Amino acid sequence: MAEDLNRYDAELTLPSMVILEMEATDREDAAAQLAQRLFTAGRVSNLERFLESVNSREHQMATGLPGGIGLPHARSEYVTQPSIAVGVTKYGHSLDFGAADGPANLILLIATPAQSFSEHLEVLATLARSLSKESYRESLRRAHDPEVIAELINTSLVFFDH
Repeated sequence: MAEDLNRYDAELTLPSMVILEMEATDREDAAAQLAQRLFTAGRVSNLERFLESVNSREHQMATGLPGGIGLPHARSEYVTQPSIAVGVTKYGHSLDFGAADGPANLILLIATPAQSFSEHLEVLATLARSLSKESYRESLRRAHDPEVIAELINTSLVFFDH
């Protein structure tokens, strides 16, 4: 078991940070559920303070991307390492993240340490590029397996040097 944990040390996401069949009342609730997974995984040291950063960012600018994507994100001193938690909403559920083409059913919460400004932008840009491809979005939605989703996220960011 310890070997498995070490294998994931440098990964941006882990199967335990993926929520399938997510049901959330709104984007704040979705962010809270995903942030809880980061906190449980030891990637966030203060859940409440981290969520304040996420929600503050969300109120400044919508984080919805075309194709049904919600991309809440924050740099915070309470993030221990760059991380991504993923939520795939339950069929028929979607959340408004302010995208022009409608609500999101795939939510990726990006958390990066406060001091890593360039890393934060790099993760956002790389992920946005991957998510702009319909085939990639559909692979994430159809995976139905946290291991597969984690692998898809981590391999899309392989060049990223943590």
